[in-house]
Amino acid sequence: MAFQLTPEHQALRAMVREFAESEIIPHAAEWDRTHHFPVDVVHKMGELGLLGIVFEEEYGGGGGDFLSLCIAIEEIGRADQSMGITLEAAVGLGINPIAAFGTPEQKARWLPDLLAGRTLAAFGLTEPGGGSDAAGATRTRAALDGGEWVINGSKAFITNSGTDITSVITVTAVTGDNEISALIVPAGTPGLTVEPAYDKLGWHASDTHGLVFEDCRVPAENLLGERGRGFHQFLATLDDGRIAVGALSVGLIQACLDLSVEYALDREAFGRPIGANQGLAFQLADMDVTLEAARLLTYKAAALKDAGQPIKQAAARAKLFASEGAVSATRVLTQVLGGYGFMEEGPAARFYRDAKILEIGEGTSEILRLVISRSLGLPVL
Repeated sequence: MAFQLTPEHQALRAMVREFAESEIIPHAAEWDRTHHFPVDVVHKMGELGLLGIVFEEEYGGGGGDFLSLCIAIEEIGRADQSMGITLEAAVGLGINPIAAFGTPEQKARWLPDLLAGRTLAAFGLTEPGGGSDAAGATRTRAALDGGEWVINGSKAFITNSGTDITSVITVTAVTGDNEISALIVPAGTPGLTVEPAYDKLGWHASDTHGLVFEDCRVPAENLLGERGRGFHQFLATLDDGRIAVGALSVGLIQACLDLSVEYALDREAFGRPIGANQGLAFQLADMDVTLEAARLLTYKAAALKDAGQPIKQAAARAKLFASEGAVSATRVLTQVLGGYGFMEEGPAARFYRDAKILEIGEGTSEILRLVISRSLGLPVL
């Protein structure tokens, strides 16, 4: 059966693409060069409804489906991966835990500004000594004292955690024996230190910091969801995020294919366009197949989520295939462009640098293969 987008989805794609081509693409290279985080673009994405696209209308959301969010991330990611991950992390990691597990009071306090893009939220799971073993590696601790949680520990590689408009960070912490809970920490809380921004290989216009908690106190009512269920809540959040990173990867493959085809038609060698050579043309044909397969895997996973079906295996498939496809697409693009692909003056080098993290964040390729293997009934350790 052919997968057809609804007219509403098609209109959304057209709107987001127009925005990305006018507000992001002309500036992406400069943002990358200067490591500039464009707060004004976040506000504009909020005004378009992109940050609230899947959330309740009661709090200013659009009440849309998850597939709509994936389309928006894909189109922003096609223009610039830094802005794509800013949107993905703001929605999937920042807002989603509060929307999914927050009390009515927590939602009323935080969601209206977050959904409107006036503020950003961050998601603090990874720690300096951790990675794929997020549960076992959690060393941040929180203890109740006089009606407050006292948090001590540190987090690493936290997106959207140090911007001028970051308002809240949700963190996991050990709150008892074999117990991890989630806590809402407002930005600027005494005892919370945002470390200097990382000097990253790619995603230069994305905001990423380490966080340190030293006797950081938040009210007891800042517990997010059920005590002791914090890690399970975040695993559910990561499944959603894997689909969204699949969409981000699809956007990058699309950008690579667009630029490769344009150059293959324009560049001449031996008296004809280089795209007339089978050796090159067949590589672009393979990239087109990868793009279509990655998009369909991602859209299927989003559709399953929208239908309320289990998504763990589908999310792992989508993220694994699309992220590895994106890394491959940037390598082919660089080869197609030849010497120009090695120059920072064009987008190929930025695409190449931005791609690799897609195979790491929100589940490495190895972890995703483990998830898929286990879903097949294999007793993989």
